[in-house]
Amino acid sequence: MDERDGSRDFDPLVGDWDFHLRRLQRPLTGSTEWVEFVGTSRCRNVWDGRAQVDELSIVSQKDGAKIEGLTLRLYNPQTHEWSIYWANGKNPSLGRPQVGKFVDGRGEFYDHDEIEGKKVLVRWVWLDLSSGSPKFEQSFSPDEGKTWETNWVTVQRRHDDARKD
Repeated sequence: MDERDGSRDFDPLVGDWDFHLRRLQRPLTGSTEWVEFVGTSRCRNVWDGRAQVDELSIVSQKDGAKIEGLTLRLYNPQTHEWSIYWANGKNPSLGRPQVGKFVDGRGEFYDHDEIEGKKVLVRWVWLDLSSGSPKFEQSFSPDEGKTWETNWVTVQRRHDDARKD
């Protein structure tokens, strides 16, 4: 059986978005304190649709802290997987990618990282991309996927749709 071509999976994100983000203040510490951010993002296809660039600018509702980020998504037609690179404006380096794909409308992407000296498995999940209100979650697992702690949750609304309410 041929593997599904997922090269257009992220196309619904192309355009301008209003962003709402909740970020766990201190992941993997038992913290239950969340900080809210709002802002905008712009996603565009590059390389004739073989890649995407997404720019994010959000501000904390608590203290005015700002997050500026850049996402680069690259599709590999041989493996049918996406490699997703994230760069934060405070540390402008792409680092290692999250790698994965969509199955039945759910995108899961994984990589290992070190958070506050702890080795963790990182999972990114994308849901509802075609809904006009896509959702993204980041979770950490200190035990190779047996348990997960969600620490970053975003809900986007297409910029034009958000203005109608």
